[in-house]
Amino acid sequence: MTPDELKSRLASGLLSFPVTDFDATGAFDAASYSARLDWLASYPAAGLFAAGGTGEYFSITPEEYPRVIAAAIAGRQSDVPVIAGVGMATRIACEQARVAQTLGADGILVLPHYLTEATEEGIANHLRAICAAVDIGVIFYARSVSRLGVGTLLRLAEDCPNLIGYKDGVGDLQSIVQITTRVGDRFTYLGGLPTAEVFAQAYLEIGVDTYSSAVFNFVPEFALAFFGAIRARDRVAVRLGLSEFFLPLLELRDRKKGYAVSMIKAGATLVGHPAGPVRPPLTELDPEERDRLRQLIEVAGRLVPRIRQAPAK
Repeated sequence: MTPDELKSRLASGLLSFPVTDFDATGAFDAASYSARLDWLASYPAAGLFAAGGTGEYFSITPEEYPRVIAAAIAGRQSDVPVIAGVGMATRIACEQARVAQTLGADGILVLPHYLTEATEEGIANHLRAICAAVDIGVIFYARSVSRLGVGTLLRLAEDCPNLIGYKDGVGDLQSIVQITTRVGDRFTYLGGLPTAEVFAQAYLEIGVDTYSSAVFNFVPEFALAFFGAIRARDRVAVRLGLSEFFLPLLELRDRKKGYAVSMIKAGATLVGHPAGPVRPPLTELDPEERDRLRQLIEVAGRLVPRIRQAPAK
């Protein structure tokens, strides 16, 4: 898939960020991961992001990384692009990007470098190096210590033909309006705030057409129905999904740091597709929290027909 084809494809629908499966000892479980991808493939997604944030990229070892990407590529539907997460220091990210391209990935998601703060110039040089390391499409994920202003992005758009996307995990509306307005359709724009659905309605109006859905991991039918309501600008259906599922889910997510990932893995287990434990330093939900999540999963199931039938207003 060419960078331009990837750009167009990602904007066409909801994006899947599968969790990464570990066994009881914490080792990568390729068979379980493949089974997960096979299950999720029965629900239409515009792209599959392997080794992303929800996939615990930060916990995957160098030896495991190519196995995760290879399993994602082998387990995808034939027409679904696989985008591989890369991060850490520039040389590590470039090497991971080259490995992912060699394995057959269609694109690269540049996750934030970790711990070390850097200037915009340094982050731009980091991104330039990754783009130069591969021929496939590259998406920049703005989050935490990794942020770029509109001027720098415009220069990068000129310097890096295969830089095709901007994923926003910052939430600065003034900045994203400037970027989507001035950079325009040179990039495709992805929502990347946790939890993305809460911001999707507002983001759609400023040019962010799609987002990565973590809840697709355990309530895929509901995630797709809600995305359909977002795209249709069905305010009644969106409000219903937010009030009865997503806002209560945020209350659970915010109980402890790291639950944005732990909660998703717990949800997958509760619907019969266990992904094993999270790796330290993340921690698991306690029994009461798991029971609350089970209740919300039941709510999501009941909401699907109501969201699909809600009168648009």
